[in-house]
Amino acid sequence: MEVSERSLMFGRDWTLLFVLVFLSLLTACSVPVTTTTTPAPPTPAPETKAPQPGPSQTGFASWYGPGFHGKVTASGKTYDQHDHTAAHRTLPLGTRVRVTNLSNGKSTEVTIIDRGPFLKDRIIDLSYTAAQELGMIDKGTARVRLEVLDGPVKVEQIRSELDYTLQFGSFAQMDKAVRLKELLNQAFPPSDVSIVRFEKDGSTFYRVQAGLYNDRGAAETRARRMTEQGFSVIIMEK
Repeated sequence: MEVSERSLMFGRDWTLLFVLVFLSLLTACSVPVTTTTTPAPPTPAPETKAPQPGPSQTGFASWYGPGFHGKVTASGKTYDQHDHTAAHRTLPLGTRVRVTNLSNGKSTEVTIIDRGPFLKDRIIDLSYTAAQELGMIDKGTARVRLEVLDGPVKVEQIRSELDYTLQFGSFAQMDKAVRLKELLNQAFPPSDVSIVRFEKDGSTFYRVQAGLYNDRGAAETRARRMTEQGFSVIIMEK
């Protein structure tokens, strides 16, 4: 059978048309796919615990200045009235406290380097500079609140008074400590005299101590009497 050229062209046209229609259908049916990435939830910041407030104490503060400037304190440091320091009866030396004047709200921070004041209605003796920052120079005293911030040892509570004992010697040889103890038994009840073992820098020492006083004034009075009898005495905090 003879196929005309016109029929062949017509067949090619239909084939081309079919291909074009098929491609258009594919294009119409294809939907672009959008990939959505869900962001990871933020990592929660680690909880930071607020520092626990230290013990506090309320009472009257005084200050000391020119008359003590340059003198050695109970800590062994030289008192400088321009430093932020203070004296307290019982807080460990080196303790840092915040002092707030309750009449005007002013605060300052000081480090305890000395012992005192020994007047019963006062709880802290401030340096000149610390007292100046609290606005209490002219009046001389102020009702304050102390808050322990930090220090060489943890303070659970602020004691109002310390106990004291008298130390008569410290020896590297136990037999010397025993001889001094026997001598002190003549001035104190034997139960009040003790030999305390003490370690320092890998060496052992034996301290001879006598008496227990909850008032420093009483300890100082007895120390003076023992000094007059020829003993070397220092007052130790318990």
